[in-house]
Amino acid sequence: MPDLPPLARFGDRVATGLLDVTDDPAALDSRGFWAVCADFEGRLTCARFRDVREQPVPAPSGWRGPAVGDWTSSLDRAAYTAAVRRVREHIAAGEVYQANLCRILSASVPDDADVDALTALLARGNPAPYAGTIRLPGYGVEIATASPELFLRRDGRVVESGPIKGTGRTEADLLEKDYAENVMIVDLVRNDIGRVCATGTVTVPDLCAVEKHPGLVHLVSTVRGELCADAGWPELLAAAFPPGSVTGAPKSSALRIIDALETAPRGPYCGGLGWVDADRGTGVLAVGIRTFWIDRDAGGGAVLRFGTGAGITWGSDPEGEWRETELKASRLLAVASGTYQVSEGTKR
Repeated sequence: MPDLPPLARFGDRVATGLLDVTDDPAALDSRGFWAVCADFEGRLTCARFRDVREQPVPAPSGWRGPAVGDWTSSLDRAAYTAAVRRVREHIAAGEVYQANLCRILSASVPDDADVDALTALLARGNPAPYAGTIRLPGYGVEIATASPELFLRRDGRVVESGPIKGTGRTEADLLEKDYAENVMIVDLVRNDIGRVCATGTVTVPDLCAVEKHPGLVHLVSTVRGELCADAGWPELLAAAFPPGSVTGAPKSSALRIIDALETAPRGPYCGGLGWVDADRGTGVLAVGIRTFWIDRDAGGGAVLRFGTGAGITWGSDPEGEWRETELKASRLLAVASGTYQVSEGTKR
């Protein structure tokens, strides 16, 4: 393991000087600046830092990523399309309306690999609104994210979520299925947030807005509410986690199906990643998509992992869903390999 100090980076905000680490979400309502990583399976890591400053993301340097062809997938094409067909069988049986089906890609990297160096590369090759690093080597957390999706934003008592559902290369590629998916997940998020928000305060200011991101477009909605007086981060996370856009509806049925069909843990992928400023009562957690992490407990050295997935509905075509997972992964894997051309004539 490289001798790298703990660090958290969110956009141009950098936190250093680790003070303490806890898995108690109540700490997020206490004091200080916290980096937060909530794995999809439920492991929570909250790290409080002493020093927070504005600092631009440095120029890429020192990252040696795997070749594009070195990645292996937890589900190959045949297994993934078979799993899509199985989800459709669950839908036909009335057990679920939609389920998010994911696969985990893995490749070896040098033992001295630094996720913050990968974040610098991603910042140029795949800019994202919730990009960042959480580097806590002593706690098994080494994450570089280029997430485009808001899980939870909190400003005092006001909380907001920005679920993404619906993906295409261009707006013209978006299907009726994409819009239906988005509306289903918005209803789920409204219900999740409504469990801890004051009656009548939950609204949907934006529904199915088209957002352009590097290499693709998404449908994005906004759900907003005002927390009840007795609700804080523990109650909010308990109500909303894991994010509805990466589980399905109903969430409990989708989680059961995901557990049966997926062959690798998601880890920080599809979890919640971000920061909380307990002193100011603010915070932003992104959905852990477009996210890389280093696993040093896999045996045989450091392994870089990356997740990709798609929302499956009755209208899903198995081959089309496989292609969506490829679309979501292709640019990011090229950036991580160092082969993505950032600007004409220049490779980073």
